[in-house]
Amino acid sequence: MVAFGYHGDCFHGSQIQPDIRTVEGSLQKALKKLTWWSEGCLEICSRTDAGVSVRMNLACITLPKSLIDQVSPKSMLRAINDNLPVGMVMWYAQEVPSTTRARKANYRHYLYRLEAVEDWPSFPDRLLVEKVCSVIQGEHNFTNLCKIEGDINPIRVIDECSPWLDSHGKIIGISVKARAFLWNQVRRIASAVSGVVSGRISLEDLLSALENPDIPVDLGRANSDGLILWSISHDEIDEAIYSKIPEINFTKRPEDTREYMRWLSLMRHEMAVFLEREWLVRIKLE
Repeated sequence: MVAFGYHGDCFHGSQIQPDIRTVEGSLQKALKKLTWWSEGCLEICSRTDAGVSVRMNLACITLPKSLIDQVSPKSMLRAINDNLPVGMVMWYAQEVPSTTRARKANYRHYLYRLEAVEDWPSFPDRLLVEKVCSVIQGEHNFTNLCKIEGDINPIRVIDECSPWLDSHGKIIGISVKARAFLWNQVRRIASAVSGVVSGRISLEDLLSALENPDIPVDLGRANSDGLILWSISHDEIDEAIYSKIPEINFTKRPEDTREYMRWLSLMRHEMAVFLEREWLVRIKLE
């Protein structure tokens, strides 16, 4: 099993698509270059949309029997990284039982930087943010806070929804954990949180959206730039690599609308550097 990350703007989503650079396609290409590829040898834990960045995703890679005793986890990382495109890195590997399923995670942990949302206030009411997070947390029918795919069950349990703070205690976003998420769910949760805190919608609007899933309502979808899949908990992976969120001090978001539009470019760069620092630390530990 391996842990890997990538910058969302370097790929057109995670699932393989013909003639388009995707995360799965890039991993498959690297394995083929190394002659390690066989049909069904790769299983990725979490799918992500185009533009969504990932500090830690997981994948199970079944190596040819002739290689298992010859390739150490460290040499495997080096070999695969030498064949991955810019914007993607594999930073952890360990041998696991052949019956291990990558997708059977205990939880997935997302961070969303709410400063990326246009209506996020400069001085958010902390008590209100915590109140909105408490409303999101727990079991709900999230039909109005996701994009439904086919006959997928829209009922999900959010194990944790809490403010994401910088090193000065300022709220910069939200931290959300659940065993499994629906399509666009975290981005729509982020839009709803920002909407209530900014006054764009009321807390009652959010409660109604959750309590009345048969009545369609659109509370918005936050952009992908602020979203990071931070970590995944799995029975076969050492908890030490989940990593607590490091203390961070991002640049202050400007209040002026025109300046905000320029600042978004800086924010994207900051988020990318945030990930690169994490990956460098992890690679050195390996």
